[in-house]
Amino acid sequence: MTDLSTLWELGLPLAGAGGLGVAKVRAPRVYWSLVGLPITQVRFTMTYRSTMDVCGLTVQPSRFRAFLVRNVARRSDVQPVPPKIRRVRGTSTGLRVTLRLPAGLEPADVMAASERLRHAWGVQSVNVVETKPGFVELRMTGYDVLRRVKMPRRVPSGPLTVPVALREDGTPFVRDYLKVPHALTLGANQSGKSMYQRNLVAGLARLPVALVGIDCKRGVEQRGYAPRLSALAITPEEASGLLDALVREMEDRFDLLSEYGAADLWALPEKVRPVPVVVLVDEVAELFLVATKKDEERRDRMVTQMIRLGQMARAAGIYLEVCGQRFGSDLGKGATTLRAQLTGRVVHRVNDKQTADMGLGDIAPDAVIAVTTIPPDKPGVAVAGDSSGGWSRIRTPELSAAKAAAICAEFAYLTPDVPALAPYRPVIPAEVPPSKSAPLVQPIPATD
Repeated sequence: MTDLSTLWELGLPLAGAGGLGVAKVRAPRVYWSLVGLPITQVRFTMTYRSTMDVCGLTVQPSRFRAFLVRNVARRSDVQPVPPKIRRVRGTSTGLRVTLRLPAGLEPADVMAASERLRHAWGVQSVNVVETKPGFVELRMTGYDVLRRVKMPRRVPSGPLTVPVALREDGTPFVRDYLKVPHALTLGANQSGKSMYQRNLVAGLARLPVALVGIDCKRGVEQRGYAPRLSALAITPEEASGLLDALVREMEDRFDLLSEYGAADLWALPEKVRPVPVVVLVDEVAELFLVATKKDEERRDRMVTQMIRLGQMARAAGIYLEVCGQRFGSDLGKGATTLRAQLTGRVVHRVNDKQTADMGLGDIAPDAVIAVTTIPPDKPGVAVAGDSSGGWSRIRTPELSAAKAAAICAEFAYLTPDVPALAPYRPVIPAEVPPSKSAPLVQPIPATD
């Protein structure tokens, strides 16, 4: 009996410790909620003031505060003042702390110390977000949420909002075309660039938008999306004609805006409002490359048309999503001008620092180092930035090409009929049955 009691007393704690060890690897959310969060909260509470002081995030008190300390509290030593804690809230992935900054500190000071705060409190990452003037939120992540991506249930919604990936602070990364109309996605082979585009297309397929594909690799990436595409170009010749058609559609929409006195597509009455168009360009470098002197004229025309779309098409409800391995002045005339119009940037693992500079160096220089440290064994991890200078690490969930194609076939009935793009409507494979609610139109042979 004594032996059984001893085994019970020793086995129960060992089993509990073993269970927590398994949960830390297999179920990190459970481990964080049971163990990591309480420990981090205690550590944060006990070391907050000293950590802020060591990290240089304190300021000298005002004269009035110093007077009160010396004459009312009767203390000779006046301590530096750290940011005041307004709110502490635990989440399933980390800890959120709202701070009120004292006079003399700015959000950039806290952002610069985020790496030191991460090590001081033993968390996976610390992201600093300015919520309103004078207030910042520390978004601490307790474990590597990008190791096994699980999208949150609650995601932002909107007429042109698509959740694409997960940020390292546990919040969803979304493509909101009303806020960031045009974007550039870069990445080397096997970096997860195609996975990002699949998730984007799968989200767009569910929305009432027209999808236009330009895939000059003979359509190997985008042909599977054909049931949901209003137009598809798979050669440079077809791409040139399709871009001309898009520019004509943009000009027709400007005439409509002028007729109704509207500033953009969304100011038009719903009954006359054209459907938004998202143009998906895969491997943009293929549009810039020329083999003969004869091709240069076509190349220059395509680049000019893309620049026109980037500069003016937002108001007409036409949005660009450009993808490639490299993108910069080395591609040729007009590349840098086009890149300047693509305000949204997502850069996956790249083969050289120059490519990272092309994607993020002009909008978020601090993010370039983060791109060069992405390991090759984590496909789908990328750095997302925008013209505001902010950036974050993201990772897209796994989605096979077959699953993305199935989603496009499922929502084929949402494919709108855009007359200007009818000559480039893709041929639907025989194994994909056409939708009864929206019969597919047979394509007209494309002409330059």
